[in-house]
Amino acid sequence: MGEQQKNAQAQEPDINQLRKVRREKLAQLQADGKDPFVITKYEQTHHSQEIKDKFDELEGKQVSIAGRMMSKRVMGKASFCNLQDLKGNIQSYVARDSVGEEAYKDFKKFDVGDLVGIEGEVFRTKTGEISVHAANITLLAKSLQILPEKYHGLTNTDLRYRQRYVDLIMNPGAKETFVKRSKIISAIRAYLNGEGFMEVETPMLVPNAGGAAARPFETHFNALDEDIKLRISLELYLKRLIVGGLERVYEIGRVFRNEGLDTRHNPEFTLMELYQAYTDYHGMMDLTENLYRHVAQEVLGTTKIVYGGVEMDLGRPFERITMVDAVKKYSGVDWNEVKTLDEARALAKEHHVEYEERHKKGDILNLFFEEFVEEHLVQPTFVMDHPVEISPLTKKKPENPDYVERFEFFMNGWEMANAYSELNDPIDQRERFKAQEALLAQGDEEANTTDEDFMNALEIGMPPTGGIGFGIDRMCMLLTDSAAIRDVIAFPTMKPIDK
Repeated sequence: MGEQQKNAQAQEPDINQLRKVRREKLAQLQADGKDPFVITKYEQTHHSQEIKDKFDELEGKQVSIAGRMMSKRVMGKASFCNLQDLKGNIQSYVARDSVGEEAYKDFKKFDVGDLVGIEGEVFRTKTGEISVHAANITLLAKSLQILPEKYHGLTNTDLRYRQRYVDLIMNPGAKETFVKRSKIISAIRAYLNGEGFMEVETPMLVPNAGGAAARPFETHFNALDEDIKLRISLELYLKRLIVGGLERVYEIGRVFRNEGLDTRHNPEFTLMELYQAYTDYHGMMDLTENLYRHVAQEVLGTTKIVYGGVEMDLGRPFERITMVDAVKKYSGVDWNEVKTLDEARALAKEHHVEYEERHKKGDILNLFFEEFVEEHLVQPTFVMDHPVEISPLTKKKPENPDYVERFEFFMNGWEMANAYSELNDPIDQRERFKAQEALLAQGDEEANTTDEDFMNALEIGMPPTGGIGFGIDRMCMLLTDSAAIRDVIAFPTMKPIDK
């Protein structure tokens, strides 16, 4: 170990010793009959930002604030401390003559991180800072751990995700992100409720995980001695409700996919799916455009958003382009000229697009799209008319049954939503499920199996329906300018700490 490192370690306070001191302080408080943990409530009349915003009417008035003490300066008979609450932070002036000798002595032993309640008068200090002149001060909870050093904050990303509670205390931007996330979901609900949609709930534990191409998590239900799965999608149950006559339904809920972790994928994430009877995928495009505009305006106050320094304009009409035209535009290959699987494979080899033996012509078109097109779709874009091979729950285009009435919505090069004119022909649907089961037999772990109860619902009769799924976490990433999905999921999935 180098001399500098030794000196740095020698200067650092011993964390264990600091923790020991805090526990001793708590024990003394309890011995003196001042245990903060026996306090059950505290009357909080105002938040910090409200006092600042309404200073003109609150100056000279009594308020009661509560929060975490983030700093403390003891200067003889008078001290300053800073309290942080939900809305921000505010300074408090604590004088011995105002709070009393014993209370002031106790206050001097408070630690950064303690939760404190302060009653007092609103005033402005000589330096112009809006503050609360404490008359009573109450220790509401003793912090027995040590917060990160204020000026460096909690910068270790892994620790920020593992200890989100500390992240929220130390990083104002993290708190702002989760406040915005809540507002985004509220704005989605308000918009859909205003359009006559009903919010519903469907099962998370299912015998058959369908509605998407994903590998499910599996678990065991002891009472029935049955293996069951966690849902990968909301689709098949929401469609059952459409069959039942609930014409406009949506659900915002967690789904679970047994896949890897990266900046845009977490194995449990929030999906919003909605289904509307008597409309098609064009109706879903209009709804998506209007919904995104509404949410951005409500949450950000503008329809122009900036992500990673790139501006995206939700105010302009969204581009609408077919997958075939998009591939032609960015790769130069015209898929209308590709007649056979052999021709598709030859083009893939020529353009260095890797495919698997099981892939059909439509699968290879989709691989071209992923390889050459996605990264260019920065501004809001609807990519329409996907090949039938990759769309097992979608209506075919009447004039060209190789393709289906489906779109994916892209922004920033990411898929943000996926929508269909829903397949309501039970005979066609059964054939599609059979094709999926053949893929499963060939080793495709993401293929669907036939859901007999869903088939029964389709045979009862489902009206023409438009449906869409939105990735809520990605929407939150864009609207909060967050680099990774873990920044917008309060408690993301993490590797065990020993790994």
